[in-house]
Amino acid sequence: MTDDLTPFLDVATMMADAARCVVRPWFRRGVTVADKADESPVTIADRTAERVMRAILAERLPEHGVFGEEFGLANEAARYRWLLDPVDGTRAFVTGRPLFGTLIALLRDGEPVLGVIDQPVLQERWIGLAGAATRFTSPLGGVAVTRPCLRLADAELSCTSPEMLESAPHDGWKTLKARAKRMTWGGDCYAYGLLALGQIDLVAECDMNPWDWAALVPVIEGAGGKITAWDGSPLRADGDRTVLAAGSPALHAEAVRALAGHG
Repeated sequence: MTDDLTPFLDVATMMADAARCVVRPWFRRGVTVADKADESPVTIADRTAERVMRAILAERLPEHGVFGEEFGLANEAARYRWLLDPVDGTRAFVTGRPLFGTLIALLRDGEPVLGVIDQPVLQERWIGLAGAATRFTSPLGGVAVTRPCLRLADAELSCTSPEMLESAPHDGWKTLKARAKRMTWGGDCYAYGLLALGQIDLVAECDMNPWDWAALVPVIEGAGGKITAWDGSPLRADGDRTVLAAGSPALHAEAVRALAGHG
């Protein structure tokens, strides 16, 4: 499968490079922030980066579909579909915190087979391919291998914000938080990258769209972790919008039980 995906990886890398060149110059430059219909923020960096990535796809892979957070769906019937989130963590971006990233995912028949997390300011990049080990590059060093934490009582748990959990389907996250060793807020997609590096052990979030989680699946799985919905089922575009990522299958199973109020 990795050989089949190599030409697509080249295009994904090109898009990540281009988005980095667009986003980075706007960081901490006092960009104007607009509110979208759902009251989430958007900037010129989000919109310009997505336009650039779409232009690359139109030139290199015109037969593929694309769904971007800012400009919607094109070529809906295509077997291959790219999901683009040019700035995942716009709130972090506009407040000068480098805890955001560009997300690029490729779905084949609806399944994520390629994922990129790129942090433009720190120049860090995670690349996940189905069936292959996750690749990580950074001037700060690090290896994309999850930490073998087996017990929830020893786990570092992360979530982007308490407000996100207001839309949770149930209060199981309170049990998970109480049983984990420690809870840390903030991070957006960057937290999943840290999980893939073995810096944290669990991420539990909700109110997630497909462009928020599709790129994370190959990255987390290729680093040795597991990522699903809160009930342990595979992530789906029509699912309940919950996401649970863990550094090991054993820890993931215990977290699923805690979220369900068991054991």
